[in-house]
Amino acid sequence: MKKYYLSFALIVAIVATSLAQRTPQPSPAASIMQTVGVTDFTVTYSRPSAKGRTVYGDSTAIVSYGRTWRTGANAATTLQASTDFMFGGKKVPAGTYSLFSIPQGGQWTVILNKDTKASEASYKESGDEVRVMVMPASASEFMESFTIGFSDVTDSTAHLNIGWGPVNVPVPIEVMTTDITMAAMDKAVMEKPEDPNTLQNAAGYMLSKGKNLSQALAMADKAIGLKETFRNVWLKAQILAKMGKVAEAVPLAQKALAMGKTSGDSAFSFMGPQIESGLKRMQAMLPAGAEAASGVMNKMKKGRKN
Repeated sequence: MKKYYLSFALIVAIVATSLAQRTPQPSPAASIMQTVGVTDFTVTYSRPSAKGRTVYGDSTAIVSYGRTWRTGANAATTLQASTDFMFGGKKVPAGTYSLFSIPQGGQWTVILNKDTKASEASYKESGDEVRVMVMPASASEFMESFTIGFSDVTDSTAHLNIGWGPVNVPVPIEVMTTDITMAAMDKAVMEKPEDPNTLQNAAGYMLSKGKNLSQALAMADKAIGLKETFRNVWLKAQILAKMGKVAEAVPLAQKALAMGKTSGDSAFSFMGPQIESGLKRMQAMLPAGAEAASGVMNKMKKGRKN
């Protein structure tokens, strides 16, 4: 029993010591991660608060105009990107950078520096990866705590917002999502050239972007040859329609609809209505009598094969 009490007392002492070593910071640490397309951005920083003080201005303000600022508090603020990207219109390689800025009333200089441990005292301009000029804007409401966040996110663009007090500085960010994804798709197809799902995914992405449609059609054809399903038949119909070959697309869409109804594939429950509405749009694009003529031609082709 004595051993039990001694062990318990030791645990309590260790926990108490650990808690005593950690105290609240005036500028607490924070981080935010945002995916833009297929690129992950992570910002790590500390958040000072205004506490009734003037945030930006002359030497009496927290942050003085015209002086290099670590854009946060405590350790350097860092921005990490998983792929190459454009920062304020300038290309930046994938990697981790410290984020510095030089605030001004009319225009800010926002900097990505290669030294991720830099402070205001150790910062060297020679280590800059990029410097961009950004127009500050009035914040929608006063921000008591310094905040970095992302807004206006699409699959290839976003704004990195540096906000504190009455000011927000939006830095435009852009990633080459389509190029990155196309390269990844090409690599996947090279590694698995006989996998119908890989071929379908690559062809589907090309269709969604309206790019390399002839290549997408060839991939869809190969997927169908390996394993015909209502999904890849419908994919081929959509590619043909996108290429303006609606008369060829309609019978394939009809075939996909018929195949889906007997496939037993649970995905048809939500894809079926999509195929039906897509088929109606295709039929509406056909000249009068074209669908009937297309049906006759298809029957004649089948007859020749038999």
